[in-house]
Amino acid sequence: MGGGGSALRVCADHHGGINWLSLSPDGQRLLTGSEDGTARLWSTADGQCCALLQGHESYVTFCQLEDEAAFTCSADCTIRRWDVLTGQCVQVYRGHTSIVNRILVANNQLFSSSYDRTARVWTVDKGQMSREFRGHRNCVLTLAYSAPWDLPEAPCAEEAATAAGGLLVTGSTDGTAKVWQVASGCCHQTLRGHTGAVLCLVLDTPGYTAFTGSTDATVRAWDIRSGEQLRVFREHQGSVICLQLVDRLVYSGSADRTVKCWQADTGEHLRTFSAHRRNVSALKYHAGTLFTGSGDACARAFDAQTGELQRVFRGHAFVINCIQVHGQVLYTASHDGALRLWDVRGLRAPRPPPPRRASKRSLSRLFSNKVGCAAAPLQPA
Repeated sequence: MGGGGSALRVCADHHGGINWLSLSPDGQRLLTGSEDGTARLWSTADGQCCALLQGHESYVTFCQLEDEAAFTCSADCTIRRWDVLTGQCVQVYRGHTSIVNRILVANNQLFSSSYDRTARVWTVDKGQMSREFRGHRNCVLTLAYSAPWDLPEAPCAEEAATAAGGLLVTGSTDGTAKVWQVASGCCHQTLRGHTGAVLCLVLDTPGYTAFTGSTDATVRAWDIRSGEQLRVFREHQGSVICLQLVDRLVYSGSADRTVKCWQADTGEHLRTFSAHRRNVSALKYHAGTLFTGSGDACARAFDAQTGELQRVFRGHAFVINCIQVHGQVLYTASHDGALRLWDVRGLRAPRPPPPRRASKRSLSRLFSNKVGCAAAPLQPA
């Protein structure tokens, strides 16, 4: 079994649990959103808090960090945009009538999902809602965006409408996922098959495929253009909580205390990552290593190719809600209110993958930010 990891720093400035952790595309900053109603910006260079973002009237549910702006959403039914240099709120997006669960900034648009059973798209700069996506019968939990694509010279009207503004995919506690035409606001497809809430989803944009995870213990693959269910992944024994798609492999974290790795194109179950004592609440693949966060308050590092446990990171008091990796540092955010930084130097270098036929590499992300790769390691505090 793997040995223990050493903490570089413990950042306990928040006065409530941390619900989400986002890394800026340039890798210079982190953003945390908390139960205490605030968000905080942190420098990845030294782990210091560089700004306190105050203004929400209830807890922060989710956040996304860009290079020049931070975005937060809250149980106060609003979304806020912040200047990362000054920490000042520069825009408030109002319109949702219940808790805002998730946000996604893409293609100069801001997408949001809510307990009010809708998803919405906003103009980033003006803060105006440009489309409302209404049709789910219960709260909208998760969302992902597929950017516009090129069409043949003489497309049909429906193809043109679908491609023009891209597609938004939403997952709901009503057991369905829906595919929406962003340009028109119309529902393009309803993906039916799950028998429980859809908790997470990830897109393979080049393949027009969505992967959804549910409380019914399955992962399902769908063609987002036709709505066809392509395959069902059935090995889990509990709710599927988190997903990541990496190089034609799907990683799924579950309440059954495992992560499973699947071949995306065939649904073949390749390996299981065990050792967790409670549910797997977060996962992140990075440079040949699979990092996980769990309800047992520990983070773990596994060899992604063999499933071997390499290291356990102990120190949190409650569930780890989110993890990020930058350079040689693992960042874990927990319901105990702490952000912890861990040294991940010395993990086994990835072995070269076996040769296989060339395929398009997936460009999709699950609510995630680009992970930088070149930061000087921090020294222990």
